[in-house]
Amino acid sequence: MSVNDPLGDMLTRIRNALMRNKRNVNTPASALRRRVLDVLKSEGYIRDYAEVEMPTGLKEFEIELKYFEGDSVISEIKRISKPGRRVYSGVKDLPLVQNGLGIAILSTPKGVMSDSTARESNVGGEILCHVS
Repeated sequence: MSVNDPLGDMLTRIRNALMRNKRNVNTPASALRRRVLDVLKSEGYIRDYAEVEMPTGLKEFEIELKYFEGDSVISEIKRISKPGRRVYSGVKDLPLVQNGLGIAILSTPKGVMSDSTARESNVGGEILCHVS
């Protein structure tokens, strides 16, 4: 199946799994998805992820979701920049997600990073998603 927005597909799979209180969710592997998962892991929104090879030979990421006292750590995960409408922001205009309680994940010239890391690195870029 062809997917026009692979990152949006992964975020939707995570959102759907959280609504069903699943512990794990699988998504096809790609470099961009790996970098976004690295940010989610380093910021504490997911427990871990692992690359697994399916019997068909394709690689997938198995994402272990994180829960605290029965509630998911991720309350909202939202795609911002889409294939039909790209959203860019300079370092001075980076948004605060829920007054700093959430994060924005950006694709910058220095790689994929959270908004706080982008501010420290003094770099702007494409706002991929908001997580809170």
